[in-house]
Amino acid sequence: MKRQTFNKIIKTLAILAVLAIMVIFIGHNYINTIEKRREIVQIPKDTKQTLFFYRDNCSDCQSIFHQIYWHNAINHNIVLINMNQPQNRHYIQKYQLTSVPTLIHGKQRYSGTNQQRIKQIVGD
Repeated sequence: MKRQTFNKIIKTLAILAVLAIMVIFIGHNYINTIEKRREIVQIPKDTKQTLFFYRDNCSDCQSIFHQIYWHNAINHNIVLINMNQPQNRHYIQKYQLTSVPTLIHGKQRYSGTNQQRIKQIVGD
């Protein structure tokens, strides 16, 4: 009896592990799909949201995109702006962008991948 119970527990744990891996894989691919979107973004004049300027083919941008995405999934306070969309490029002049990734919130501005600085800007 004990051997059967042990085998059932092992099978259950194996199934749970496979399911967890599948959920992580699907979630990761979904976020990568969001990152690659090249939507035209309209930023309201007096937005209170944090602006996240990035390029989907930028390795620095890719390294922080998941963090930004999950923060936004919870707080809904970030506008994702892919600069590979030609119609979003007018923001380069408007916001005096010199590099990506760049986060702008009010008068705060940060370009880079430092996790602590990003948390300060997005309000974690």
